[in-house]
Amino acid sequence: MLQSRALVIALILLLSTTLPEVHSKSVYERDRRDWLVLPDAIAAYIYETVNKMSPKVGQFLVDVSQTQAVVVTRNFLIRETTKLSILAEQMMEKIKNLWYTKVLGY
Repeated sequence: MLQSRALVIALILLLSTTLPEVHSKSVYERDRRDWLVLPDAIAAYIYETVNKMSPKVGQFLVDVSQTQAVVVTRNFLIRETTKLSILAEQMMEKIKNLWYTKVLGY
């Protein structure tokens, strides 16, 4: 039981979700910077499946996903990946500009 509880906590930390945000956007309608929608959708699917089998374990998942450690970790990941996404977009624009000006001669 202890190993399964640790596995559930590790899974939640990896996917780290808050349930209202999961259903806020479709997986296919997301912005490039909103790449965490996919792990949230997976976490929601896991939650729904577990909740159908055992509502007590489903409630445990909800409680764990709303703990301070999970929320802080998730917010940190969102903040840092947003920064990286912006930098990647800027780099792609510079590469595209370089391609058009130096290689194609526009």
